[in-house]
Amino acid sequence: MTDEVLLEQAQAESLAMRACLAAGAGEATARSLVDATLSAMLYGPAALGFPHMVDYLDSFREGRINCDPAPSCERPYPAFFVADADRGIAQLGFDLAFDQLVEAARTFGVAIFTQTNSYTAGELGYYVRRLAGEGIVGLAATNANAMVVAKAGGPAVYSTNPMAFGFPLGEGSLPVVIDQASSATAYVNIVAAAAEGRSIPEGWAVDEAGKDTQDAAKALGGALLPFGGRKGANVALMVEMLSAGLSGGPWSLDTPSFREGSVSPAVGLTVVAMMPGRTDDGLIERARCQAGRLQEKGVFVPGVSGIDYPRPASERLKVPRSVFEAVTRIAGP
Repeated sequence: MTDEVLLEQAQAESLAMRACLAAGAGEATARSLVDATLSAMLYGPAALGFPHMVDYLDSFREGRINCDPAPSCERPYPAFFVADADRGIAQLGFDLAFDQLVEAARTFGVAIFTQTNSYTAGELGYYVRRLAGEGIVGLAATNANAMVVAKAGGPAVYSTNPMAFGFPLGEGSLPVVIDQASSATAYVNIVAAAAEGRSIPEGWAVDEAGKDTQDAAKALGGALLPFGGRKGANVALMVEMLSAGLSGGPWSLDTPSFREGSVSPAVGLTVVAMMPGRTDDGLIERARCQAGRLQEKGVFVPGVSGIDYPRPASERLKVPRSVFEAVTRIAGP
């Protein structure tokens, strides 16, 4: 028996919807989460597709996510949107404000969406990928509960605090999408390594005593390290200010776990939408040519390199068997 299950895209979508609804999610919440999950499966990190959806399903059932929220959004400035997710998923609040955000960016050249009181944002690249699909440059930042130390031996003060950047490359091309944590690796990678009994590279995490460890299980009881030492910690602080600071959401030090308990992490998310110049500037075509030049020189261009586009509807998606079985158990017959 292989360790992976292959699903047709329609099968994956149907299974995900049934699982979300069976876990208690309302129709709108389920639709937003499934769309984001499929996007991650097709174009983002595999660990943020079905594997991360299990965290959502557990959180629906255990009370960390409001299954049927009523997100709200105010507009204190013409191009500034301030949303409250009502303890629901971040994707739903973003989806509800998306059309207005795009319209404001096209009108003013730049627009900002900031949201608090949501569950973890999931794959952050999803938000900027959505904007890139509208020909808009995007920058996103979010936080979660503290799991990253500023330096080895210190207390956990930041989340992995990811940031994402997207730049459209025009019709028929995938956008450049850079989506990375401020920590040396994403938390989901530690979880996956622990579940599979794999060791992790030196410099990724420390154990409970603050000592460097290559044991993923011990890392889960300890903390992650920032990438690049102090400079990575500074980036984590910048992301914290953009997400929690700008949205008014809780700092990572004050955020409940998104995997335990019955309290919403209520975290923040900020997305900046920017027009790539005027419509006749040719800046998107210029960026596409530059991405091509870099790839010709052997440079990996995130979001573009190694991904076929458009993806055929007949393409089957890989799901770890243990994850497939967990989702299927929740979805039911």
